[in-house]
Amino acid sequence: MKSMIGLWSSASLSVAAIAITGVVHTAAANEEVEWDEAELFFELNNTDGDLGIHANIDGGPWKKLDIEDPRGKRILKIKASGRLGRQGMTQLEWESAEPTFDELSPTQFFRRFPEGVYEIEGETLEGEELESEVEISHVMAAPVGNVTVNSQFAAASCDADVLPVVSLPVAIDWDPVTESHPDIGTPGVPVAISRYQLFVERDDVKFSVDLDSETTEFPIPDAFLSDSGVWKYEIIARTEDGNNTAIESCFFLL
Repeated sequence: MKSMIGLWSSASLSVAAIAITGVVHTAAANEEVEWDEAELFFELNNTDGDLGIHANIDGGPWKKLDIEDPRGKRILKIKASGRLGRQGMTQLEWESAEPTFDELSPTQFFRRFPEGVYEIEGETLEGEELESEVEISHVMAAPVGNVTVNSQFAAASCDADVLPVVSLPVAIDWDPVTESHPDIGTPGVPVAISRYQLFVERDDVKFSVDLDSETTEFPIPDAFLSDSGVWKYEIIARTEDGNNTAIESCFFLL
């Protein structure tokens, strides 16, 4: 018997190797791979009174992409076809329309987009499955408060009758955000801020900076504020869950 096993061993080895290799390839082809980046989040413009859902997805190259909400209902389906289907897609960044609260109330918006785990699924050019799960909540940060421009309180909006009138250097300051929005989403709970974002612009001149959660004051570089007149700014508080709450206002630079 030993000699027969010896005779079969060399002949069987290559066959076994082929069979094992085939199993491994099949398993790899069916294995799900996570997206390189998968973000879904809500953004509230507290000044204009509107809400939207945003996404930032990267990976692939892929030819199909689906997003399902926590109830298993598909909210987005994309399929690349023709030459683009053969080329493949990678990064995808989008945001929904943002109707005002007169058209779509926050309650209606959050009913349309329930909190929970959303599945982002896709298929690569090679037929490999891509899938990531993203959990989003209805907890929105409160808007930044006590905003000042050179120690002058901010106007309620750019449409205000009176704007702060300042000269160089210009610094914008606000209080740290520690709680959720008092009226929108899930009110009255503590929030952790991951970062603040500051945007300043006038016509085609635009400036932006990301700030850590401990930084609530920023001096705008003099070289950037090249023209006198009305400048618009926006401050976003981003929670660790990924949701954004923004305010907008303006100041007049002498």
